[in-house]
Amino acid sequence: MLPMATTDKADLSRITLVPGQRSGHPCIRGLRVTVWDVLDMLACGMSEDEILSDYPYLEKADFPAVYAYASQTGRERMLN
Repeated sequence: MLPMATTDKADLSRITLVPGQRSGHPCIRGLRVTVWDVLDMLACGMSEDEILSDYPYLEKADFPAVYAYASQTGRERMLN
């Protein structure tokens, strides 16, 4: 079985929700880069290192938070 992204292995405080910023979408550390932006880049084939090169203000530790947030959000939607 594959390990699951969980909140105890990722710092979800890195994901911020600020009304009015990026239409209230979850952003990384208050930056204007959303969780969905990062997931879209990964889905298009970019590696974490390529994303970090293009967005030097992001940090390696942001990725586990993105994965955990997306996983948690997906599970919550399935339950509702």
